[in-house]
Amino acid sequence: MKYSVSFRLWHWLNAIVVLGLLGTVFLRKTFLSWRSNSEILMNKLLEFDIEISAEQAKILAKAIRAGMWEWHIILGYALTLLLVYRIYLFFTKAMTKEKFASLSLHKKAVEVLYWLFYFTLFFMAVSGLVLTFHEEIAISKELTHDIKEIHELVFNFILFFTVVHIAGVIIAELGEEEGIISRIISGSKK
Repeated sequence: MKYSVSFRLWHWLNAIVVLGLLGTVFLRKTFLSWRSNSEILMNKLLEFDIEISAEQAKILAKAIRAGMWEWHIILGYALTLLLVYRIYLFFTKAMTKEKFASLSLHKKAVEVLYWLFYFTLFFMAVSGLVLTFHEEIAISKELTHDIKEIHELVFNFILFFTVVHIAGVIIAELGEEEGIISRIISGSKK
């Protein structure tokens, strides 16, 4: 398989954006969790004889992570633009590929996994935009909540794919597809 400059650029920008999105989710669910941090705030402020309610602590904890969450939204916009660019690349044949029918069973499975990944990224981009603009497009609070739950659940596939993709590329590089990493970096096999 040969990768054009435009496809390689898309690949690495997409990798940076997806890893950035994964990073913001990781921070939100761990170090910047409002649940953990609101408790820390309440306890630490109590040491200074300042008592705040659980709701006030929650507001403060969410304010601490607000800047980081803005990055999640900005990266989500970037993901959306990159997906539009990827669709353009698909129709302009920015990479040469074997026909699906001629692929081995393993390569067919890999191809299907990539299509699932693209579909998942598309869903994540659209659902992320809906969550960002739910008030402007007049979506009910209940439906917004449901979309958020699905958005967070589907995130797990992105995490799974990222790990499988990196492991698969390393295994391929060390096995029968030596040079696969060079091709996605420079376009040619070293």
